[in-house]
Amino acid sequence: MKIRKLFAAVLALCCMVSMFSFAAAETTITIGVIGPMTGGAAVYGSAVARGAQIAVDEINAQNTGIKIVLDVQDDEHDPEKAVNAYGAVLDNGAQMILGTVTTGPCLTVSALAFEERIFMLTPSASATGVTEGKDNVFQVCFTDPGQGIAAADMIAAMMPDAKVGIIFNNADAYSTGIKDAFVVRADEVGLNIVATSSFAADNNTDFSVQIAACKDAGADLIFLPIYYTPASLILAQCKNIAYAPTFFGVDGMDGILTLEGFDKSLAEGVMLLTPFAASSQDEKTQAFVTAYVAAYNEEPNQFAADAYDGVYALYEACKLAGIDGNTSPEEACELLIAQFPTLQINGLTGQLSWAPTGEVTKVPTVYVIKDGAYAMVEVAK
Repeated sequence: MKIRKLFAAVLALCCMVSMFSFAAAETTITIGVIGPMTGGAAVYGSAVARGAQIAVDEINAQNTGIKIVLDVQDDEHDPEKAVNAYGAVLDNGAQMILGTVTTGPCLTVSALAFEERIFMLTPSASATGVTEGKDNVFQVCFTDPGQGIAAADMIAAMMPDAKVGIIFNNADAYSTGIKDAFVVRADEVGLNIVATSSFAADNNTDFSVQIAACKDAGADLIFLPIYYTPASLILAQCKNIAYAPTFFGVDGMDGILTLEGFDKSLAEGVMLLTPFAASSQDEKTQAFVTAYVAAYNEEPNQFAADAYDGVYALYEACKLAGIDGNTSPEEACELLIAQFPTLQINGLTGQLSWAPTGEVTKVPTVYVIKDGAYAMVEVAK
């Protein structure tokens, strides 16, 4: 009996020592998230924050010894306020940044982060200027030129004889970057662009002039390198004048089906280039969608998926680099710069790897909206 009691006491002591050792080994890494949580672009920022939180919840539940905490700051899609948000996350102990979400603020913040040696991984700011000349800034999303080139190639493969009209936002770096690359590539692959029209305000609501330019030129396909809010208005206004071209968008159009008050029938037949679809039946995607819907009562879009992949990329890089809660942001920056070009992430948005210059490699996919959901389009090689 005494031997059993002694054994039990020793076992209990061992368990306590083991638990203490695990607790002592546990570390917390803080990631700052910067994006528009209020204002006209809040749909994108909130999706990023929510997708990132789903990833954090999964990682923290694994009890690997690494806990992640997010510090989310609102930049209202404004470069000046983004700088304030950048200062806030660093003051609150962030060791690295997931953001910013939109291109304009990211161009400003990335320049500051480069100077101060803070690592940034943007889920969705796709302009080449975000990473250009900055060894500490990486992207999860496609670059603007990459999307423009891919869109032209896919349209040429599917509809080589199309008469193409373009409507873009000339005040937005994202939209103009995609449009410019599309135009160059369209010429190379023999696409016939018959009209190019632009608008100059994020809050533009009347697209009658732009639509008329495409219709009068005989465009039977309109390329929309824009976000889904203006795209939804263009679809509605085309229907009002009985103009029914094929519409082809890019990843900024992802989420149009969840836009409040939008008539989904207007998007029937719309094609878009995106790395993620909530309707995909692969196990990883469905687990993410289920968790996201349960938490936020809406389907996730590509912005949420890119943020989810971004958190996992930062987590894996931190593990490989030995970054812990005591690592300074400046030290973490240099360690992450070294690790990111070695990463291979099996993400929601594909197989991800990174060039030392910050651009991501993954395969774009064309989807068509059919019966209110995404259906993958097979594109001939």
